Amino acid sequence: MHSDVMSSSGTGGAYFWCLRHRRVESAADACPENYRLGPYASRDEAERALATVAERNAEWEAEDARWSGEDS
Repeated sequence: MHSDVMSSSGTGGAYFWCLRHRRVESAADACPENYRLGPYASRDEAERALATVAERNAEWEAEDARWSGEDS
């Protein structure tokens, strides 16, 4: 399930993390969607994009382990 925050619609003043250039980009100058993470509400949030992804992945992996009974 993906949240509306990660949707690309309504990206007026949003910021993105560009995977190709490894930098923050604004909605006005962002690379194509397949090269970016976001949108994020602020430049600081976009700069932390990779850390946020890692944190969420760890949470989801732990949840999957609990769901499958591996976390007993």
